[in-house]
Amino acid sequence: MATADVLPHLPEAQQLLEQEYDTTVRQDIELFRSQAQDFLAGKLTADEFRPFRLRRGIYGQRQDGVQMIRTKIPGGLLTAAQMRQLARVAETCAGNKGHLTTRQNMQFHFVPLAQVPDALHLLADIRLTTREACYNTVRNVTACPLAGVHAEEPFDVQPYARRLALAFLHKELTDSLPRKFKVAFSGCPEDCIATAINDVGLRAIVRDGVKGFSMTVAGGLGPLPVEAKLLHEFIPADDVVRRVEAVIRVFNVHGNRKNKNMARLKFVMRARGFDWLRDTIEEQYQDILANGGIPMPEQVPESFGGFQATAPPRGSGEMLPMFDSSPAFNKWRETNVRPQKQSGYSIVTVMTPQGNLTGEQMRGLASIAEQAGEGSMRVTMAQNIVFAYIPTGALQRVYGALAKLNLSKDRADEISDVVTCPGAYSCNLALTKSMGLGDALSATVAKYDDPIIRDLQIRISGCPNACGQHWIGDIGFYGNSRKIDGKEVPYYLMLMGGSQEQFGMAIQSLPARLAPVAVERILDHFQSNRQEGESFRDYLVRHKVEFFKKMTADLVKPSELTPEMYLDWGDDVAFSLKLGRGECAA
Repeated sequence: MATADVLPHLPEAQQLLEQEYDTTVRQDIELFRSQAQDFLAGKLTADEFRPFRLRRGIYGQRQDGVQMIRTKIPGGLLTAAQMRQLARVAETCAGNKGHLTTRQNMQFHFVPLAQVPDALHLLADIRLTTREACYNTVRNVTACPLAGVHAEEPFDVQPYARRLALAFLHKELTDSLPRKFKVAFSGCPEDCIATAINDVGLRAIVRDGVKGFSMTVAGGLGPLPVEAKLLHEFIPADDVVRRVEAVIRVFNVHGNRKNKNMARLKFVMRARGFDWLRDTIEEQYQDILANGGIPMPEQVPESFGGFQATAPPRGSGEMLPMFDSSPAFNKWRETNVRPQKQSGYSIVTVMTPQGNLTGEQMRGLASIAEQAGEGSMRVTMAQNIVFAYIPTGALQRVYGALAKLNLSKDRADEISDVVTCPGAYSCNLALTKSMGLGDALSATVAKYDDPIIRDLQIRISGCPNACGQHWIGDIGFYGNSRKIDGKEVPYYLMLMGGSQEQFGMAIQSLPARLAPVAVERILDHFQSNRQEGESFRDYLVRHKVEFFKKMTADLVKPSELTPEMYLDWGDDVAFSLKLGRGECAA
């Protein structure tokens, strides 16, 4: 979307907002271009260049000479035009691939550094940004993907999420924090965005007719997970930027700048106590009231956070080819479709295997959004795509269009819909190729038709830093390794019983190649031995961790190691422990 196409039709205040935003973004990209050129010319060292790169959402990879670009999708809402532009970026510089993350970003891998500035301009054309998607900043602000369409939500949280995201973008306060800072908005009763694992979690409530949020602070995963604490039972929605700024101010002053491994807000709370943290945040809030702070934007630029001042016409689906009903369609409708609170419409979840999409698939999804939806789509924490405002009568046509894109798999958000980070495919810190294990486990658990088992979730990370959110999976894994007979063997630590309310319990480390065997044993035993009404967590607690250690003890160090045991999933060469400098903590 060219700025000139929209400015003549906008109110003056909106024109000025968009001009200022676009100028800031374009100038920042060109500044980065000059910094990248200086680095390539040897005028900047890698250490000097790294902060410039990370502030723009550009990570180094374990492969030399290429970068990962992390694109923020504020609130997880994308217009069809934005998805088409993401496809263009994938096709022109990222090997025709994009990866949806657990924090509603899209990542592009294997991008040569010299091509990065042009890719950033392509994103800026439709007001997507990578700025502060990495580094010690306020990261992408996430929000419930069912905002505005969930039958039980108190109100739509999307407008507040994108205004808060804009408020803290390109600000001195949030540009160089002690560590990353994460904010999440939830509107649904299920809290599908997991507010409790964020530095600030905001859950929508209405009190005496006033829209507002309950507010939690100091949650986080990583190697040492901490559940957030309730800071306020209710804050007015219009006060949300001031309240969050008060938390950021405290973190900025008291976060540990000497040890990045102990620098998150959760460690401030651990060191000083929650009472101190609560009182100090309140002091900062009172200072903001008295002396001013970062204001809540009254509006956001067109397309920022998927915002469309004039909603596009909703698609009827009639332009999509007709698709006859089939057993496969009926299964898909049973698992991937749910009613929407607006009568006559359905919500469709597109299962996107481990968040990976090709450029062709992105373009196809954009077309479906226009022809049969609201002209936009939503990204979930489970790395899937959600369409809203699909006419219920058009579901067969939508299914047919998804089938042509190879995106019509059923059982979205079930146990076979495994969540993973990219792992050692590209990440410097990863020990193992988590996506390969994800494929193997998805195939292993697909045979289970028991609805209680199907409702479980598997989450995998390639290292302890928990980008794959292994702590909150019913079954979780994170990568490590062991040396056997002088050779490195890929292993995973297996956890059980995790959820958004309680973190998983560590069982033990298993060879990567035998992780599916362990999962199958556990699920078979759970299916045969669970008590009526017993959850997976309760089943774990009843049997105790030691029981599952014994159940899988023979897998820990097999008496005979076959050649494939030395291979990571998806590899045809022997596993080796190659780690670069981790930039999650840079």
